Amino acid sequence: MFNYHVHNHSRIAEYLCYAFVLLFVYAAVSKLLDFNSFQNQLGQSPLLSAYAVWVAWAIPLSEILIAVALVVPQWRWFGLHAFFTMMFMFTVYIVIILNFSDFIPCSCGGVLEKLGWTEHLIFNIIFILLSGIAIFLVSNLEPTKKILLKLFLLAIMAIAVVTTLFLSSEKQIKRNNAFIRKYIPHPITEIGRYNLKYNSYYIAGIDNKTIYLGNYTAPLSMTTLNTSFNQINEFQVAIDSMHLPYRRVTIKVIPPYFYVADGTVPIIFKGETQNWKGKVNAYKKAYFNQFIVADSTRIGISSISSKTQANILGIIEKKKDFIDFNLNTEILNKQTDGKFGSDGLLLWNKHLQRFIYTYFYKNSYEVADKNLTHQFTGKTIDTISKPILDIAHYTATNQYKLGGNAVFVNRQTATYANYLYIYSTRLGKYENSIKTASIIDVYNLTDNTYAFSFYLFHQKDKKLSAFTIYKDLLVAIVDDTLWLYQLKPKYFNSGFK
Repeated sequence: MFNYHVHNHSRIAEYLCYAFVLLFVYAAVSKLLDFNSFQNQLGQSPLLSAYAVWVAWAIPLSEILIAVALVVPQWRWFGLHAFFTMMFMFTVYIVIILNFSDFIPCSCGGVLEKLGWTEHLIFNIIFILLSGIAIFLVSNLEPTKKILLKLFLLAIMAIAVVTTLFLSSEKQIKRNNAFIRKYIPHPITEIGRYNLKYNSYYIAGIDNKTIYLGNYTAPLSMTTLNTSFNQINEFQVAIDSMHLPYRRVTIKVIPPYFYVADGTVPIIFKGETQNWKGKVNAYKKAYFNQFIVADSTRIGISSISSKTQANILGIIEKKKDFIDFNLNTEILNKQTDGKFGSDGLLLWNKHLQRFIYTYFYKNSYEVADKNLTHQFTGKTIDTISKPILDIAHYTATNQYKLGGNAVFVNRQTATYANYLYIYSTRLGKYENSIKTASIIDVYNLTDNTYAFSFYLFHQKDKKLSAFTIYKDLLVAIVDDTLWLYQLKPKYFNSGFK
């Protein structure tokens, strides 16, 4: 009778082992047949992204070795314990994903492709219990307490390994600036889109109800749309000095005021949005290539130093009886390649009362207070710290111009509340190009850290030319189409609360 029970237990354990072999062989083969996709999925994982290369190989190879051990009778005892440990590690991974991760990635891959994370968890628990039963069946001569202690220690080891990977991977992404993005799957919702018919529009401003659009080919034309896209107006902005040789007029709308400027002519107009008539606000103070309105009396500019030909920052401030003008030549790091290496975009963050200058060609940005006192230099997750430029010299005119092979790191930027948003066309590790979306990286300006990234979906094969953030709204222009999205409070609450 004893031998019959032992034999019966062995047969049950053997059948269970065959089921485990089938699971692991199928899972391993699925991963290896579509290895690039599997590695990309690990690269997007909030737990394993920093170790995706070696983990992508380690998991399927371990599954195959464990399957072989389960088939060979002499190795079955070891194989069952390894299977139990591996399944427990997979389960701990899911528990951390569901409860401790900043976001939940897509559940995909192999035999469990159709399962969601909760079903995935239940599936794993069932196989952990079955492997535990199999271990009891093949260890029938060992005391029950010893088997339970052994399984407990294996579970503790599995928890420790996965938790360590999670914590160290998060540290590398957040603190070591490894170029591995952490994606949130669906942090924004499309509200609507509007066909502008032409691709010459830019975002001049936004408030609670209205989006203001300027037009590069019609410099004093203004188009206003409400956020429901059912009230659209087009009209001309008036300024009181039309005779000057303007070349690149730009309009900024900060209700209840608007500003018109052209840095090739050192003049800035200011008016009210009630009548759209602008009067001279500052004149003959500085030539500039960008201007940004901080408040009703203070305007930040970026310009070119006449001495060094490098980019510099300045403030034009209107006081009671005069216009005060100050330059800061120290904030922007001058590269050995002169002006082009410090090219970038200037922003104003009203909530933090900070100017932000993001470099086009390297992985950093500068933050200064309202008086242009430098606060800190922030780092983006890209790895290009020194610009890769393509500079051509034209002997006839003795001019240097930037060629088409320069590497853009940060193409467009926006800021609101605690966050800096950067549009980048550079792909990180484990990423594939998506023709219907642009990548937006989000940085927290209060603690100078990378927060997460998300895809901004739009029409196929078109490039994002401009975007801005206002409260929980994201407005973007892609070619000839205006897109309006809503930011989900779950992810952006600290940004627009």
